[in-house]
Amino acid sequence: MSEYVDRFLVGGAVVSAFAMLGDVLRPKSFAGLFGAAPSVALATLGIAIYQHGESYAAVQTHSMMAGAIALGIYSVVVCQLLIRARMRALPATLLSIVVWLAAAFGLWAAAGGQT
Repeated sequence: MSEYVDRFLVGGAVVSAFAMLGDVLRPKSFAGLFGAAPSVALATLGIAIYQHGESYAAVQTHSMMAGAIALGIYSVVVCQLLIRARMRALPATLLSIVVWLAAAFGLWAAAGGQT
């Protein structure tokens, strides 16, 4: 239970710090970038290093990078289906989930899978 409390406190502190950073920067569209993903990733990695060591956190970092690349591929495919193929949003996103899963698991397997 204490791990969840630690994650809540550290995650909340880091999210708040990044939200303040996003509020200071111009243009205000940066606020959303700094509010979510980077802060949660840094909080998670900090806890992983503290509890499990650097090698465990390195594996988590590689997984996060593979997930980010897969999300980028997914986003490009959705945009192409929406704009060029003129598909509706639901079918385009459902089709693209297959692409995202293939990219994510392919990158995961290429990186050595679960160690």
